[in-house]
Amino acid sequence: MKKILLVDDEKSIQLLYQEEFEDEGYMVLSALNGDEALDKFRDEAPDLVILDIQMPGMNGIEVLRQMKMIDATVPVILSSAYHEYKQDLGAWASDEYVVKSADMDDLKRAVRRHIG
Repeated sequence: MKKILLVDDEKSIQLLYQEEFEDEGYMVLSALNGDEALDKFRDEAPDLVILDIQMPGMNGIEVLRQMKMIDATVPVILSSAYHEYKQDLGAWASDEYVVKSADMDDLKRAVRRHIG
């Protein structure tokens, strides 16, 4: 079973994404902030990360940078409600950028592209 690490400071988003991706057959791990995400990234070796950008403390761009230094082979999908981060040079290190939406089809397609 493929393992997804979901990093988002909004518990409601975490619950929605967890339910949707578990229904798709994935194991979902959750983290509420960057420090927790990095610990789980090291300890759990996920197959893919879905990462929010706007979080208290360490933002998603910094988390992405550190994850890529730990293991650059793990795909990271940035998922943000803000279009403007797409132009941020730091976001270019991600494997894909998906704007959050009530319709999760784009995010699901992105996950399938990277881990099947």
